[in-house]
Amino acid sequence: MGRIKSLKCRECSTEYEPTLKYVCDECFGPLDVIYDYDAINLTKDKLNIRSRNLWRYFELLPILNPLNIIDLTVGFTPLIKCEKLGKILGLNQLYIKNDTLNPTYSFKDRPASVGVSKALELGISSVGCASTGNLAAATSACAAKGGLKCYVFIPSGIERAKIVQASAYGAYVIEVDGDYDDVNRLASQAADLFNLGIVNINLRPYYVEGSKTLAFEIAEQLNWNLPDHIIIPIGSGALLHSMCKGFEELERIGLINEFYTKITGAQPEGCSPVVKAFKNGNEEIIPIEHPDTIAKSLAIGEPGDGLYALRKIKKQNGYAESARDLDILEAIQLLAKTEGIFAEPAGGITIAVLKRLVEQGKISKDEKVVCCVTGSGLKSLEIISTPILKTIKPDIELLAKVIGV
Repeated sequence: MGRIKSLKCRECSTEYEPTLKYVCDECFGPLDVIYDYDAINLTKDKLNIRSRNLWRYFELLPILNPLNIIDLTVGFTPLIKCEKLGKILGLNQLYIKNDTLNPTYSFKDRPASVGVSKALELGISSVGCASTGNLAAATSACAAKGGLKCYVFIPSGIERAKIVQASAYGAYVIEVDGDYDDVNRLASQAADLFNLGIVNINLRPYYVEGSKTLAFEIAEQLNWNLPDHIIIPIGSGALLHSMCKGFEELERIGLINEFYTKITGAQPEGCSPVVKAFKNGNEEIIPIEHPDTIAKSLAIGEPGDGLYALRKIKKQNGYAESARDLDILEAIQLLAKTEGIFAEPAGGITIAVLKRLVEQGKISKDEKVVCCVTGSGLKSLEIISTPILKTIKPDIELLAKVIGV
């Protein structure tokens, strides 16, 4: 299989051929893609001449034939130094990794691109996902580009803009009367019965590899000098776990010297099972039966990779912290008004958690901090705010009174 060595169980280390397989036969643990790292020759000079999208890291992604890549020009989003916001929060080196600028306006374009491309490579003609919204749009767009049928399963009550967006790409959108965990179970059954490539279920080992490209980009955009601290939102926990895997791989192939960065996970108070486990010193995740938060993208009561995210947080000496809905809304407005970045609640939560950690003395003013802003506020307009309009007649004197001149 060339540079892709195997699929390896996270729990018992049993290895399998890299086919359409996602759980271990021995212990039912999740599987990860393992590469022949000694055979990978990815250098800074090679990267300097490549296109600025996630496929620049092809050697560390699980597609064997470049002809199977479905390219929507995903990735290499800006890493922005935030002077104004940093000053307000008392930080000298604050950066935002702005993934609102991906093709469907969220980081989910990264794993969706890899997952749907792998489906194409495996000869699967129909794909889909279980989604709280962003993945629905990302998977639908990739499927449309690749000429594949797409079925997305969503829980009731998610933002209308996300449903409209997924539908626009031609997907069959199936709303399930239940929460995300109900949706996930139904999609899992559909994958087995109807031969669907559900990117975050039976294609999951390949799908999650796309998320680690955030780590690759952060390292490269900081000239291969890692930040002291990264704050990452937690829904399923896959993003945090995958980013850590990405940094570990960069260290393994010699592009960075050491992965020393503190990793912190951010969850809303109304759905924070990983945070509760961290603060209580537990080694297991207790599911949240009824998530209640405006951060719909993070309303996953039983996070599939929650335990693995928790382990990575502890290993990297980071924190798990939550934020109230009100704090998330205030953080969204603060980020927009200071840096011109409009985030959805799942993106704004990293700013809210950052503010809390600074107040608690857990982040010092001179630490180099990166917050991952993972989705655009345009997807959550009905949740975020009602704009205050000043309506006037087309009269210059009335306008002068409004402006105050």
